[in-house]
Amino acid sequence: MVVFSTCLIGTISAQELNCKVVVNHSQIQGTNTSVFETLQNAISEFMNNRSWTELQFSKEERIDCTLNITIKQYKEAEGTFTGELLFQTSRPVFNSTYNTTVFSMKDPAFNFTYKEFDQLEFNENSMDNNLTAMLAYYAYLFIGLDLDTMAPLGGTDVLRMVENIVNNAQTMSEVGWKAFNDTRNRHAIINDYMESSMEPYRMMQYKYYREGLDEMANNVDRGRTAITEAINMLKEAHSNKPLSMLPQIFTDFKRDEIVSIYNGHGTAKEKEEVYNILSDLNASQNQEWTKIKK
Repeated sequence: MVVFSTCLIGTISAQELNCKVVVNHSQIQGTNTSVFETLQNAISEFMNNRSWTELQFSKEERIDCTLNITIKQYKEAEGTFTGELLFQTSRPVFNSTYNTTVFSMKDPAFNFTYKEFDQLEFNENSMDNNLTAMLAYYAYLFIGLDLDTMAPLGGTDVLRMVENIVNNAQTMSEVGWKAFNDTRNRHAIINDYMESSMEPYRMMQYKYYREGLDEMANNVDRGRTAITEAINMLKEAHSNKPLSMLPQIFTDFKRDEIVSIYNGHGTAKEKEEVYNILSDLNASQNQEWTKIKK
């Protein structure tokens, strides 16, 4: 039985996530591999076979996401796993066959304890299992981010659940939950995302996806103009909080998509404006940003 204290589970709402889970254990030698297969199935069921919110999602509306877990060390006697997670969530672009990435990053501290056939139980008010805490964190994050792309600040209520998980995880000894330990850890991501000074970043989500990409099938120029406005909002967010890594993370996983939007399209002035902003936000990608001006 899965214990979950905050969501109404029943027929009024459908599961929100369509999450593909892969547990890569190729680095682990000389052990029974069935525990990894059982773990993979358990995580998949935990993510997919529940209603995380009271929102109604049809099967076609479920949010596509992936959890690629690489196990680097496994101690069978203790049931401890040391690994990393590469996660991604995406959404379809309206009136097209194209799926666009909404967020993608690596969590290098995906460490937990699990014994084969353990039941994955989660209670946000009594957090004592790092695996289910991390999984619930990402489930709510994926849903909240997706809702932000559909309506201005649309994911606020769900993203507050992510904040609650982080706050309640402060008593846990595992890394990834504490403030100031890492500018890209689980605490930093949701803290920056929900900070009032970073509201332009959140508003940028709606502008970029709903008014930008979703509009391009109807009017390419109008959609691209909205994306240019979104990139300016990214600049504003960076100006408000220069130490936040979110603008750089966004431009890392959006690099190819952004380049394709402007490469060979738009005015010289528009291209120059976008190039200058992106070069300032993420100079490590300058070789790619130069393609925008062609």
